Amino acid sequence: MQPIKLLACLIFVYAFGLGLLSCVDPSPEQEPVKKDYIKKIEGVDEPLSPEAIQKGEVLIAYSDCYTCHQKDKRSKGPAFESIAARYPASKGYISLLALKIIQGGSGAWGHPVMTPHPTLTEDDAKLMATYILSLKTGN
Repeated sequence: MQPIKLLACLIFVYAFGLGLLSCVDPSPEQEPVKKDYIKKIEGVDEPLSPEAIQKGEVLIAYSDCYTCHQKDKRSKGPAFESIAARYPASKGYISLLALKIIQGGSGAWGHPVMTPHPTLTEDDAKLMATYILSLKTGN
């Protein structure tokens, strides 16, 4: 008798569970909510020199930047356009990004580690940062 009662209980629980599921109002499929852990830094964009942008683009083209970065999508590191969207285009942030390019680091964009580029001059790193910040969408 015991196995029959157990089987009856399992059938009841199974049927009850199916009944509950069928009563749930089907809602339209929702896309998963993406949380943006990388916060945009508020600030005012300053005009960038077209000459500095062009020089920075050339310096990046001849460097190893594209090993870890792409212009418009994430690879090992953030996309240049994502960096531009995060930071205001100002002298202060150009200097900060130039320092990050030279010293390397991690944590600003999650777990990837950016290798240092100690042979770059500060002026060249600033030109590269200027180019990156020029890539704000809409520019």
